[in-house]
Parts: sequence; C-alpha cells; structure tokens
Amino acid sequence: METIIEPFRIKSVEPIRMTTRAEREALIEEAGFNLFHVHAEDVLIDLLTDSGTSAMSAAQWGAMMQGDESYAGSPSYDRFEAAVRDLMPFEHIIPTHQGRAAERILMGIVAGPEATIPSNTHFDTTRANVEATGAEAVDLVIEEGLDPSAEHPFKGNLDAERLEALLSDPEVHVPLVMVTVTNNSGGGQPVSLANLRAVADRCRAHGVPLFLDACRFAENAYLIKQREDGYADRSVRAIVREMFSLADGMTMSAKKDALANIGGWLALNNDDWAQEARNQLILTEGFPTYGGLAGRDLEAIAVGLTEIVDEDYLAYRMASTRYLGQALTEVGVPIVRPVGGHAVYLDARRMLPHLPPLQYPGQSLAVSLYTTGGIRGCEIGSVMFGRQPDGSEQPAEMDLVRLAIPRRVYTQSHIDYVIEVIEDVYARRDALPGYEIIEEPDQLRHFTARFHPLG
Repeated sequence: METIIEPFRIKSVEPIRMTTRAEREALIEEAGFNLFHVHAEDVLIDLLTDSGTSAMSAAQWGAMMQGDESYAGSPSYDRFEAAVRDLMPFEHIIPTHQGRAAERILMGIVAGPEATIPSNTHFDTTRANVEATGAEAVDLVIEEGLDPSAEHPFKGNLDAERLEALLSDPEVHVPLVMVTVTNNSGGGQPVSLANLRAVADRCRAHGVPLFLDACRFAENAYLIKQREDGYADRSVRAIVREMFSLADGMTMSAKKDALANIGGWLALNNDDWAQEARNQLILTEGFPTYGGLAGRDLEAIAVGLTEIVDEDYLAYRMASTRYLGQALTEVGVPIVRPVGGHAVYLDARRMLPHLPPLQYPGQSLAVSLYTTGGIRGCEIGSVMFGRQPDGSEQPAEMDLVRLAIPRRVYTQSHIDYVIEVIEDVYARRDALPGYEIIEEPDQLRHFTARFHPLG
C-alpha cells in the first residue's frame, strides 16, 4: 500500500502548547532571534535535532528497570558492551555521556598543533574538538556533495583521490581519518561501502587509522541496501558489520541511532590509545564501566541497538522523511536531493537569493519557519561554519536549514502541517530579511549567538 503507517502503537502522549504568531514573534525577539534560546514548550513541531529526542520503546523502558548503578563492574555495562560488539566488533568499547565526549577524548590523544584531520565533512562538535587541540579540520567530500540539487546516490562519499594526495604529502601529519555516516553537514547523505573500502585501502597503505563518526550508522546501512549494487538482498545488520569491519575505531552519539536520550561511546582497536582514553575518561566522565551514564541509560542503549536495525522500522523511517522531501519538491521548494535518512535540508541560499551568505539566509529562513508556524529547525551554513579559526569570516559551502525528524515521535499529520508552513514561507520568501550577529562566543557560536534583523 502507498500509505505510510508507523510500525508501532502509541501508549503515552505529551501535550503541545499551541501558540499564536504574535506570541512567537515576541518570543523569538526575546531569544535574540536564535532558536536555541527558545523554550521547548514554546515550539509546536521541534525539528531542531534528532539527537536525544527519540521516543523510547516499551522494551527500553522495561530494560531500564534492570539498570545496575554499581560504580564499577555493573552488569548493565556488560549488556551494553555485548550489544555494541554484536554490531561493531572492536576490541575496546568505552562509554561516554554523549558523542562529543568521545570526540574530545579521541582528539586529545591523537591531534595537536601539527596534525591535520581529514573527513568527508566534519560536523560542528567534531570540528570544534579538532580545532581546540590546534589541529586543522579538512573536509574532502566529493564534488557532488557540495551541490544540493545533484542527484547522486552517495553524496556523503569522501574524495579518495584528494585523500591520497593529502596522505602522500610529507609535510602533512595525519594521525587518523574520520568519515561521518551519514554525512550530517552535507545534507544527511550516505556513504557507500565501495567508498569506505577505497578510503580504508588508502589509509592502510599509509599506516593511518580510519575512524567512523557513526551516529546514524543504521540509516546509512539501509540506504546502502536501497542504493548500492549488490546489497539489495543483504540484511541491514550484515551491512552494518561490514561497514565497521573496514574501520579501526569509531565515535558514537547514542542519542541518534541507538534510540536513547543520552549516551555515547568511543570504540577502537589500538591498545595504547584505549588505555589513554580510559585514563582521560576517569578524569572527566567516570569509571570505564559507566562513563558518565547511569546503568539504566546503558540498558536503554543496549535494547535500542537491537531495535535500530529492524528493517520494518527503517523502511518507515526512510519513507516518512522522503514523504516530506517529495511534497516540498512538488511545490518547488529547493532542498538537498536526494533526501537522506534523518532530515530534510532546505536550500536557503537558493530559496533566498536576495540575501548574501554573510547576511545568513539560513538563519532568516529558520526564524521565519518559527514565527509562521512554530517549527524549530537548525541553520547549517554560514552561521555554523562561517567563523574561521583565525577569527575571520567567510561563507560556508552551503546555507541550509535542517529539519531533523525525531525518531518515533511525530505522525503524518504533523508532517503535513510542516509542509503547509513551509509553503506559506516560500510564497513570501522575497520579503525575508537578512540578519547580523550582535553577540557571539569564540567557538560553536550558533548555540548561543544573538542576532538582529537587517533593514
């Protein structure tokens, strides 16, 4: 049948406070025109992120009652470790309170002022943790990955030839290569297994470890099954294991494809790095068998890792995201194509051509979506990536607004409402103003900056 149905029933609901446009206009001005400052109860449809916003299952809530809160040697850690290793067979699995903690620990070990860390596209916290050590974060996504309208099935691929040139340069020190799956900053686009093999081959030829930023590994695996020749008859679980067999380690935010509200881990095969990581973990996160998490959180992650590779769930997940993207494409709204797994990305630069990138068209579009219909999205463009390590400002490669769909939270009628709001904004797009930043921190400014409309 053509109708998308959720492969679950809803047992618990949460009310949405209905606001008026006048209320939202006052609220966003009070928030400095930054949607991160808006209170959640003042948002109708919250698509700011899919991180930590999933609805947990009855099985996960039941498992949480088994959570053992022992400081050391908790059986909850044993169940967590077994669930991770079942999909990701690395030697050392080190829990953290979320993915950016794993990034911080890893970069504190391997990076530094002389280092260069290449990736397809570093996401915001990864880039910040690289640059905090004095290292350089380099993006090597394929050319099609920088063209929102290009219909390439794997726009998240890393350019293997450019990587080879970087690894062959005797003046460049590369301690590891990171590949983000799916490529969040580039529109949630997947990475093919053929590309992962090509990258892994070049890394091994140069003796450089390959790590995956694996927050959305199951969605990436499902898109491989759908789009890559030779994988249509393979199970998602088998594809996941093949992906990780090509890597030497990973960082993970369990708040995405482990269907949990908090948590993450660092996994790797290098014994020396693992020992140093555990030493750093104890300083800031906790003992290596809980890593800043309660035992009940470890239990929720363990169950979530079995549920995320369920192919009925993944079919629904991809169909519901594609439903939003197709509806917007039919009315002419420019988006990143093809639609990825966890989000639809509006192409703000094409939608608002009257605004130059340093008037932040993505921020303008995101603010208008909120004032018009109470929808909270996330700017991924010149606000997030425009400030350079030396303090200068330059346009990002693309100016996008990400509409990240929380897992198992919203129904089709919610998405139909989102479509209606975007159509309304699109009809008035020429009148949307640019913005200037009037207050910002030195790093990760998009979280706390304050803006003011121009004109």
